[in-house]
Amino acid sequence: MTTHTHPVDHELVAAAAEVARTRCHGDNHTMAAAARARDGRIVTAVNAYHFTGGPCAELVVIGAAAAQGAGELETIVAVGDRERGVVPPCGRCRQVLLDYFPGIRVVVGSGERLRAVPIAELLPETYVWADHQLDAEAADR
Repeated sequence: MTTHTHPVDHELVAAAAEVARTRCHGDNHTMAAAARARDGRIVTAVNAYHFTGGPCAELVVIGAAAAQGAGELETIVAVGDRERGVVPPCGRCRQVLLDYFPGIRVVVGSGERLRAVPIAELLPETYVWADHQLDAEAADR
């Protein structure tokens, strides 16, 4: 697989790190996410851990962006509390990000090795929810 990297949005990483440092306290909120919308705005959020599951920070930031009218997200990053740095998205978040924003870039790596990669490269040969929707539309005709 060829990895296509893009410039890292360091302002976005710093925003997520600040939220992780200032808002993630205790076991309920251990991750922060920041996403940049097409209009340049940065939206932040934290996870809501619960033993029954609970949404990851990346999923919460998608909802927060929608609530704020931020529209299309271009780049996203998650940062762990306790100075853990950038944390890659879990499998569920990778699938949701691909389904909602197939062109989104995700910041991964650490230190000097931070890089922004297209979500499709983090979830190769995946099921694409939009393909199912196209099949359903064809059946309706």
